[in-house]
Amino acid sequence: MNLCQLPRRTPALVEDIDTVGAVDPIARRLGELGFVPGEPVEVMAAGPFGGDPLLVQIGYTRFALRRSEAARVRVRAAPAA
Repeated sequence: MNLCQLPRRTPALVEDIDTVGAVDPIARRLGELGFVPGEPVEVMAAGPFGGDPLLVQIGYTRFALRRSEAARVRVRAAPAA
């Protein structure tokens, strides 16, 4: 599943970032922000009517992402504690 499909407050782990082409500035930016394989991630809130932006927590940092950016981040459910 991708990050924009993840239900709010559901812990997950980043699997990968979908890249488009050889030079992809959005994928590079997401990697620089900490969206790397194995990193814990959670969608904290969404914009009005389920729209943009999404408030996403990666590790201990929160970011606002467009849904189109969040759709590029593949995640899997975090193992139960």
